[in-house]
Amino acid sequence: MKTPAKTPLSQNPHRLRERREKTLEAAIGREVRTQRKRQRMTVADLAGATGLSVGMLSKIENGVTSPSLTTLQTLAHALSVPLTALFTGFEETRGVMHVKAGTAVEIERQGTRAGHQYNLLGHIGANSSGVVVEPYLIVLNETSDVFPTFQHEGIELIYMLEGRMEYRHGDSLFTMEPGDSLFFDADAAHGPEVLGTLPIRYLSVISYPQGA
Repeated sequence: MKTPAKTPLSQNPHRLRERREKTLEAAIGREVRTQRKRQRMTVADLAGATGLSVGMLSKIENGVTSPSLTTLQTLAHALSVPLTALFTGFEETRGVMHVKAGTAVEIERQGTRAGHQYNLLGHIGANSSGVVVEPYLIVLNETSDVFPTFQHEGIELIYMLEGRMEYRHGDSLFTMEPGDSLFFDADAAHGPEVLGTLPIRYLSVISYPQGA
């Protein structure tokens, strides 16, 4: 039997980012210069594409001026990058949350049915990624309702820790046992439809755009 070919990761988890700048102007300037060189453009080329003067671009790249939002949008368009990419080199606090065993906050998530115990394992609000991630430990027992019609924005990953259940996603039904995972578009109706071996414990990680 052939061993399946491994798909390379799109990101190198061992790659360290370059140093981050302490001022926003310096961070923007360095990123503009990096993106310009990546596009094999000279300062004159970028000036022609944006309508900005060579002198102004030089000031921006050297971090000695604060470009307006309109100027940043023009630069991002000319460099074919998202506007937010020009801010990636700015040093800012990165969120982290450590939850000790047994201290996760038990919550009642909107739409949750009886007997579905949700333990929120962490939460980081506004952040530079543009997404919100909600990790839960979910416990179902003999009193839990089946509820195969959860539906919400974003994507979701569930990973079985204990028990056995039949989990529905759209028109498909999946047998979930310890070690199994299911990764899906959460806009389709989904949820546990048949509770098999109890108790059932699984991790649910939901991700959706900020502001959704």
